[in-house]
Amino acid sequence: MRRRDLLSSAAAAAAVSASLPTGVFAQAVSGARRSDHLDALWSGFLEEQLRRKPEEATSLGLDKGENAALKSRLNDRSPAGKAADRAATADRLRRLAQVDRKALSGLPAIDYDTVLYQARSVERLLAFDYGADDGFGAAPYVLSQLNGAYRSVPDFLDSEHRIDTAADADAYLARLEAFAVGIEADTDHFRRDTGVGVVPPDFIMDTLLGQLNKGRATPETADVVVALDKKLKAKDLPASYGEHARKLYAERIAPALDRQIAAVKAVRPSAGHEAGVWRLKDGEALYAAGLHSSTTTDITPEEIHRLGLDQGAEMSARMDALLKQQGLTQGSISERVQSLYKDPTQLYANTPEGKAQLLAYLEQKLTAMKAKLPMAFGHIPHFPVEVRPVPPAIDAGSAHAYTNFPAPDGSRPGIIYFNLHDTSEWPRFTLTSTLYHEGLPGHQMQGGVALENTKIPLLRRATFFSGYGEGWALYAERLADELGAYSDNPQGRIGYLRSELYRCGRLVVDTGMHHFKWSREKARAYLTELDGDASASTTREIDRYISTPGQACSYKIGAVQWLRLRERARTTLGPKFDLRAFHDHALELGAMPLDVLGRAVADWTETQKT
Repeated sequence: MRRRDLLSSAAAAAAVSASLPTGVFAQAVSGARRSDHLDALWSGFLEEQLRRKPEEATSLGLDKGENAALKSRLNDRSPAGKAADRAATADRLRRLAQVDRKALSGLPAIDYDTVLYQARSVERLLAFDYGADDGFGAAPYVLSQLNGAYRSVPDFLDSEHRIDTAADADAYLARLEAFAVGIEADTDHFRRDTGVGVVPPDFIMDTLLGQLNKGRATPETADVVVALDKKLKAKDLPASYGEHARKLYAERIAPALDRQIAAVKAVRPSAGHEAGVWRLKDGEALYAAGLHSSTTTDITPEEIHRLGLDQGAEMSARMDALLKQQGLTQGSISERVQSLYKDPTQLYANTPEGKAQLLAYLEQKLTAMKAKLPMAFGHIPHFPVEVRPVPPAIDAGSAHAYTNFPAPDGSRPGIIYFNLHDTSEWPRFTLTSTLYHEGLPGHQMQGGVALENTKIPLLRRATFFSGYGEGWALYAERLADELGAYSDNPQGRIGYLRSELYRCGRLVVDTGMHHFKWSREKARAYLTELDGDASASTTREIDRYISTPGQACSYKIGAVQWLRLRERARTTLGPKFDLRAFHDHALELGAMPLDVLGRAVADWTETQKT
């Protein structure tokens, strides 16, 4: 790994540019300020980051040319890898401190404040000597239903490792070797953490074991082998690569998984049932760091809890009125929503045919939303967007839905994943709000617009802040309603309001478990009574909050800020306010902390007055 000192002269900046790869990477980091010493700093940071995080290089489509060696590697999950991350973060902060922040304004100031905020947040999280690096915030357990190489690498290799040539297939095999090493590193880390009392709750351990056993397949049926065979066939490459992969799986990966399963089984009897991180060493500090990183605010757990209760009461009143308009007048809100969950006209069969029908409905709604986007956006990204099911091997513990951003070079589409483990968890009235959240005008709009803006450094285009991103996606659900997405779908509007209400509940249960010491059962009962979803997905969601403390709070807190900023700009500008211009500006700036977003929107508002 190479590190670069801050270089202030144009000649030194050119020297850094010359040392970078000459293909896609060099084009991506070029921008409007090539003579500015900050460009050299951001380029250096990104180069170092990709050397430490080669999976990110593949996700960004930058594992080519002089970066081709990165395509044969996976992220280092060992103690040495975490130590390297700590050292790199400290070095990044040292170099940032050498910049005269007072001399910056406009976009360079936003770039600087964003990179500095992220480095400080990462430093705060890396200070804990246990847990995983999930890329979003606090993750106290290196192995859980959401964390671990056993889970992330097969999905990564299937969805993101592109194979066009024999060299790409060789790189895939090298990554299978690295996969075995990563599993062993996780097992060692798990043993260290559990040895000092950082043991996942019993129910998390049970789901983890279920997924590990499900993923421990034969060499012929293993996901990583099946995915390779599919890629080889598509490009007419030799089947011998598949044979090599089966050999690697049998000799390296399967034994590593067996040892991991044995390690988890050995610890399972000692697992307790308490849900929150308050019970862990420095658990209160870990939760505070997780909230800070995810929400990009300093709001306290008590304030978050109260916000969830207050906004939940307001949303419940709106839900009650809408349910009555649809003839659902009897019983509590929860009971009336549960009646919709049981309505056979709302359900898809839990069969391959039923799941295909569900996905086709989503594609139809996605196409309809694309036609509405010009009403609210001037800049619509060109990246294609697809809807896919969560891979069955991991759907038992996965989130209800999530998104993968496209590759900047267009080599991979944006992908919206729906967890179809059980289609009864997805009655039709719930589908569209999630589609708009994860897809358009939600995450895929937010990520796509930023990726296309070469005026901001790729270091920032590749950055995700949960408060900004999840806040935007929840705001986008409201925007979809404003664009008329539910004009012919009143039950879909019920689903949208239920989704909003659910995010209010997240504020309550996340702080409830991790700060107020609620049990898992109390959290589940609260959510079920709040929004009427009594399905297994509620339990999976609760378990997700347990494994990623604080992240669930970012949605509502971020959405409140997005709406507040929009209405403040509208009030200030009056008839001069342009919704399309507001959205384009805020998204083209790329992801950033919420307080930085507030300053950026305020500056934009001032420019629109004249």
